[in-house]
Amino acid sequence: MQVDGKHYRSIWPLADHSAVEIIDQRKLPHIFEVVRLEQLEDAATAIRDMCVRGAPLIGATAAYGVCLALRTDTSDMALARAVDLLQATRPTAINLKWALSEMIAAVENLPREKRIEAAFQRAAEICDEDVELCRAMGRSGFRLIESMWQHKGETINILTHCNAGWLATVDWGTALAPIYMAHDAGIPVHVWVDETRPRNQGAHLTAWELGKHGVPHSLIVDNAGGHLMQHGQVDICFVGTDRTTASGDVCNKIGTYLKALAARDNGVPFYV
Repeated sequence: MQVDGKHYRSIWPLADHSAVEIIDQRKLPHIFEVVRLEQLEDAATAIRDMCVRGAPLIGATAAYGVCLALRTDTSDMALARAVDLLQATRPTAINLKWALSEMIAAVENLPREKRIEAAFQRAAEICDEDVELCRAMGRSGFRLIESMWQHKGETINILTHCNAGWLATVDWGTALAPIYMAHDAGIPVHVWVDETRPRNQGAHLTAWELGKHGVPHSLIVDNAGGHLMQHGQVDICFVGTDRTTASGDVCNKIGTYLKALAARDNGVPFYV
């Protein structure tokens, strides 16, 4: 996505694979700082200390953490140590465990001299796959916004909760991807951004990334969402999900349930 007119992903390797760079999300919204990860421990610390957060980005960072570990030691023992260290960094969604399993599968049966190249290739594929998944979600949600705009003919007011934007993924985001696509297509949108606790991801991250991309938005306290719905100021809700069951039930950031109840009570479409 765009930061003051320049495209960024949330994580990217250097061309010579000597390091990986990330945006230090702890410093946002006041300071935009790119941090260089040069070894396994750097990647583990970035996940543990929430320099990166959001399940897809955590998975991508873990994948590159394996790459950085193999740059130092390509042995099976080093691979196992890297996986164990990264797996223990944070309790999070399945992306972390899945990405580590993918990295093991990509290199474990290869000669040691081929492991580094194979690891970086698989990590890049994991990132690219995430971008395409988010782009696909964006296209699905965009059609909802486009249809609503064609019917309403006015600015579409969208409420979101916590951060499900490109800072939580590799690019585009999940719940915010449709919003970016609608904005880029010239559809007038305005986003109500929930503050959210305890780490204020709405205020620190969602509002920041929307602003940098030029999307009109307003920051609101978490409990104001229902009031806005009561007064007809929310057309549609988009939120992310931390867990999704096969039957379609979802778990997400604390407070999402109250937004869903308010949306149902006020007849506001609610999408995850």
